[in-house]
Amino acid sequence: MPEHPLTKNMAEFTLLKKKKGVPIARNSFIQLTKLSNVKGRITYISSHAKQENLYAVYETTERKFWRELAKCNQEEFAKSGTEGKCIEARELIIALPESFVEYPPDRLLKLFTEHFKQNYGTECIAALHHNKRKTNYHIHLIFAERKLLDEPIIKTASRNMFYDEKGKHVRTKKEILGEDGEIRECCHIVKKGEIYEKKLFTVKDERFKSNSFLDEVKRSYTDLINLYVKDEKQKLQVFQRGSVYLATKKIGKRNPKALEIETDNRKRQEWNRAVDMALISGIPEPQIMEVKQKRISEPIKSAISRKGSKPNLFAKVVTMAIEALELMIETVLVKKYKESLEQKEQLQKTDASDMEPVMPETERSEVKNKEQEESQPEPKQPEMTRMASKYPRFYKIYNELEQQNNAIYKKEKQRSAKKKELSEIKGWFKGRKKKELQEEIDDLTSQIRNMKDYLPKIVQKVGYRSVQEFLKDFKTAKSEYSQYQKAIAQWQQETGKEPEPQPHGVRAKLAANRKKIEQEQKNTQRTRSQSKDRGAR
Repeated sequence: MPEHPLTKNMAEFTLLKKKKGVPIARNSFIQLTKLSNVKGRITYISSHAKQENLYAVYETTERKFWRELAKCNQEEFAKSGTEGKCIEARELIIALPESFVEYPPDRLLKLFTEHFKQNYGTECIAALHHNKRKTNYHIHLIFAERKLLDEPIIKTASRNMFYDEKGKHVRTKKEILGEDGEIRECCHIVKKGEIYEKKLFTVKDERFKSNSFLDEVKRSYTDLINLYVKDEKQKLQVFQRGSVYLATKKIGKRNPKALEIETDNRKRQEWNRAVDMALISGIPEPQIMEVKQKRISEPIKSAISRKGSKPNLFAKVVTMAIEALELMIETVLVKKYKESLEQKEQLQKTDASDMEPVMPETERSEVKNKEQEESQPEPKQPEMTRMASKYPRFYKIYNELEQQNNAIYKKEKQRSAKKKELSEIKGWFKGRKKKELQEEIDDLTSQIRNMKDYLPKIVQKVGYRSVQEFLKDFKTAKSEYSQYQKAIAQWQQETGKEPEPQPHGVRAKLAANRKKIEQEQKNTQRTRSQSKDRGAR
């Protein structure tokens, strides 16, 4: 494996930490909640008396709509006989970058609210807030799950109609009478000619209940936020469910479990660093996902169902999963190392006599002439795709990732050897030696952590937010570049010509156009001079 000096990596890592403008991966925060009292919630988010830092309120319909909506939902809920609370509406909380305070609050809120209504066609009411410390700029957006009908459905009773305590329609008056012959409490009669049913709304839209809805909204609003972000460092990304990574949790103000969440977050980051190493080593994503599912998701779910939520449970489970992943990484890297040694040995054994015999020049020219006579019109030179043109640059980045990965692996082997040496030392009189070894282990652990932290920085320098995101584009570019090389080789075989360089990017194309114009000018001048010479003769 190629050497990769630690000092060089750490110097670059320190420089990156100090350097401004390096994009740091930040996930967007959009939360969805159910509302069982929509009228009360609207009052709370839109009232200056209840909100210290309320900047704007925007409504797509009148307040009467929400009163009617709440009534409709409560009636439907009562008819269904479902236990629990009635869901009258839903609310999105959308965190905004702090730089958005520069935009006019009214226009900003209108933009975000109309964006939702345009996408989903439902009525909304939204409010733009700051928290008390003015560190969290956010939008509360309440939306309806039902739409108003084009024409309300009104039904009138053709005869007296009787309803029991549960609101269920019964056939005769006798069924709602008590022993004393009077109508029982909560039972009622709808007289002939009176309205017994009035429908103003459609049924609830089921897509708002689906798991994919929140992911869809997150992507949509993250894209909208990124359109208006001026500083590249503040651009956001959506943390994908089902990703190989583990998402870190946000720690709210005065959260009693802040220390526990912080400990879990550190363990999540350790897993994510191990995932980066696994991806660079060449372990397929499905295998990493399988480890995550079987070693983290399933054990945590099973343990919680049996014993409930316990502190340190998550950290222990993730530690075991990291060890399983590191074992897979070691197996792959050892295999790669052996293959590279075998390839070197094979190259050394290769003799010039084993090479393919060269076709004599006369025979080659005869074959070439024969092929040209029999062939169709000369084919056009294959064009390189945009992703294929990026492959040489991507390869350098990938090579740097591999070197860093290998360097980390070597440091981990050194640490394992030190740990083994420490475990074999016996006797109280060797305390000084134990202390020295433990200090070396701690120092190696710190170096390894910093080296792993540097891995995502390598791809962030070129605009990618994670190693996974870069490797997807790298594989695409590699595939398209390989296809281009095959197409060029076939074209050369058919035409016998050398390929012309293909410009990519604005500057390269401008340079190529300039060169083409200069060449045309030279050809024109040459033609004119030849014409003058003929005239003089």
